[in-house]
Amino acid sequence: MVVEYIRYDVPTERAGAFLEAYHHAGEHLRASPHCLRYEVSRGVEEPHHFIVRIEWDSEEGHLQGFRRSLEFRKFFELVKPFVSDIQEMKHYRVESAWGRP
Repeated sequence: MVVEYIRYDVPTERAGAFLEAYHHAGEHLRASPHCLRYEVSRGVEEPHHFIVRIEWDSEEGHLQGFRRSLEFRKFFELVKPFVSDIQEMKHYRVESAWGRP
């Protein structure tokens, strides 16, 4: 499993449209067998900052599976207006974790 983090700096006046786009784009993430879960978080201190966290079955599943699918094309069409707002988009491997159920 790998985790993709996408950090955005979205102008405040476009934040509603951004959240709406990801609300609909999430349908295409959920339809992919390679996407295990995702979340969209908004900055508390800086509400124009967003982090999209997507867990993929593997880097290959994301890049070779999802990115070559019809679902990706539909997903990307929805989030494309916000590509210029991306500050970082990278894959990470979880090395240590803890949580409560």
